[in-house]
Amino acid sequence: MSTYSYSSPNSPEPGPPPGSSSDERVYVPAEPPASLHYAPRRPFWESRAVRTGALFTVLAVCGVVILAVVRHHIGTEPFLVGMALAVLPVPLLLWAFLWLDRVAPSPWQNVAFAFAWGACAATLVALFANEYGAKLLASTLSATPSQSDRWGATFVAPLVEETAKGTAILLLYLFRRRHIESLLDGIVLGGLVATGFAFTENILYLGTAFGEDKAVGAGVLGSTTAATFFVRVLMTPFAHPLFTSMTGLGFAVAAVARPRSPLRWLGPVGGWLLAMVLHGSWNGSSQLSPVGFLTVYVSVMIPVFGLLVWLAFWARSRELRTVREQLGVYVAAGWLAPREPVALGSMRLRADARDTARRYHGDTGARAVRDYAVYASHLAFLRSAATRGLQPPDFAARESELLHHLWHHRPLAQPALLHALPTPWPPPYPPPFPSPFPTQPAAPAWPPHHSPYAPARQWAPPKHL
Repeated sequence: MSTYSYSSPNSPEPGPPPGSSSDERVYVPAEPPASLHYAPRRPFWESRAVRTGALFTVLAVCGVVILAVVRHHIGTEPFLVGMALAVLPVPLLLWAFLWLDRVAPSPWQNVAFAFAWGACAATLVALFANEYGAKLLASTLSATPSQSDRWGATFVAPLVEETAKGTAILLLYLFRRRHIESLLDGIVLGGLVATGFAFTENILYLGTAFGEDKAVGAGVLGSTTAATFFVRVLMTPFAHPLFTSMTGLGFAVAAVARPRSPLRWLGPVGGWLLAMVLHGSWNGSSQLSPVGFLTVYVSVMIPVFGLLVWLAFWARSRELRTVREQLGVYVAAGWLAPREPVALGSMRLRADARDTARRYHGDTGARAVRDYAVYASHLAFLRSAATRGLQPPDFAARESELLHHLWHHRPLAQPALLHALPTPWPPPYPPPFPSPFPTQPAAPAWPPHHSPYAPARQWAPPKHL
């Protein structure tokens, strides 16, 4: 990673580029580009790569353990059948959450960690904690086995499972909060954790049903396996993502709230409680008659799910509006073309720009447009956070890093984005009389094109940030 810094005191202070005002600051490389680093080198055991590798190794071990426990519990053949059936909704759910997150995608480490935690660590904790909770209820309240199962599903399982899944979002909030930039990030991360959890849990339920059907020789259509598959995979694949998205929303509210706002703790606690209430209501409805279950499904779960979908699309449109509004300062500073924020704030225009770049420059051009749009979106979110009083300590370094990436991809990405813009500007018909005002803002004085490290103007942060 590279970054810019102000010129050293021993070097001559560069003046502003031609056509710029004298109060604009000029960024120049502090030293040759090859030796620039965004972060200092760390000892081996404090290396980010080592920590990431260790974390995913632990999650992989948890995955092996939970799969071995499930296979031992239900048998090898039911385990394989359950896995084959449980994996069917996973690609669709992953695609849906990643599609929602296309404006400013979360780092792949966060995505992989969220899914792996849900599929491996959370299910391993829930498997043993649920069993212990059921035994504790039976011994404490002298409950019958049927009462213990009913109370465990309604009260113990929601507490254990939503806490286990929510721990992943808590860890991301504590150690990767800079990547939680909007409400949509909370929905996506919660949904990814729950998708992984539901995948492993469905292996257990579907495999157990298949083992019971095999023992009694039941047919395919009238089997318990078919009924379980219909309810858990076709009818309610959104159940776990819906519950845990409430926890993710709570942490996202805390991440975008002001430092001393009560939402910093009310958001996570409220989201976690709401997730448990929804989960407990859902499990409790499964103990009712089929009519009661369908009544809860239609009157409660479907409306709440629809509200969550609406909120996700609203948050996505808000992200695009933030991109259009916050990038204006970089237009004034000369980093972006005047109408470029309009193209960057529209997913349709982004797609058109990628197609144009691919037509002329192949996959390299398409990747340049995609990366350029992602860096510009993160830059807009960083600026938006600063204007709300959430300026991080390394604001200048992160802003310079993102601007460097924009400058690197600009030769291929910017022409494609400008080509994707609609054409009625300037207006198609001339005005009836000459206008004293220009119809098009003057183009900024661009830095030289021959080097991505050439000095460029940058808008200085306001004093209130």
